[in-house]
Amino acid sequence: MHRTISRDSINRDTTLCMSLSGRPSNIGTRFHNFLYEELGLDFLYKAFTTTDLPGAIAGVRALGVRGCGVSMPFKEACIEFVDVMHESASAISSVNTIVNESGTLHAYNTDYEAVARLLTEHEVPADFDVAVAGSGGMAKAVVAALRDSGFRSVTVVARNPTTGPALAEQYGFAWRAHLGDLRPRLLVNATPTGMAGGPEEGQSPFDADAIGRSEVVFDVVAMPPDTPLIRAAAAAGKPTITGSEVIALQAAAQFALYTGVTPSADQVRRASEYSRS
Repeated sequence: MHRTISRDSINRDTTLCMSLSGRPSNIGTRFHNFLYEELGLDFLYKAFTTTDLPGAIAGVRALGVRGCGVSMPFKEACIEFVDVMHESASAISSVNTIVNESGTLHAYNTDYEAVARLLTEHEVPADFDVAVAGSGGMAKAVVAALRDSGFRSVTVVARNPTTGPALAEQYGFAWRAHLGDLRPRLLVNATPTGMAGGPEEGQSPFDADAIGRSEVVFDVVAMPPDTPLIRAAAAAGKPTITGSEVIALQAAAQFALYTGVTPSADQVRRASEYSRS
């Protein structure tokens, strides 16, 4: 189904929401605009990238942009430019949502909420041992969600010798620079590896043997929906949790923060399907 926003419907009172990403996609744009139309809201959503993060955040404040989704690589760098860090963001020092309340910028992290919910919905046993690839903002959300969901045997796999050990230590977990001979039952990719348009677009963060000996594979990368890791896991017959699922849940939470309206589960499902079509 093709849906368009009429230019005649956009006026001086239309509320603007946006996203900031190193590699903008149309997923969030299509998701939010689908629901604005569905619910009859005078809102418009637009994706941006920037090489001037301070200027971009200042623009959100100065121009009255209502909401701003934040993606890699800005989740941590934007912290110094917001005014209020809510618990979901301050607990992990990572922001994926900014809400502008009359010039005061409030920061949240709905990634954390989405990851925790998906672990529950997919019934991933908390006694699984886990390897999480990455140590950036998304990895922080994943590791915090794992800890708060009862997982105790988690290894952060990150090449960065500073952020990797720091993230692991913060939550009482282990750190390795490389997966090596570790063969956990749950594999989670929280890096940009496999992301469309990125330098590692065709790669997987885990090798075939690790995937084959795992029991569940979780990739937070949403574009494309079938990343190299997800394709390899599916070919090996492993249950998967995808970045498309993460982005739908976290975007629904953002939508509610921006608009004050909570979409139904069916509306979220249809918006998510449309965003990937």
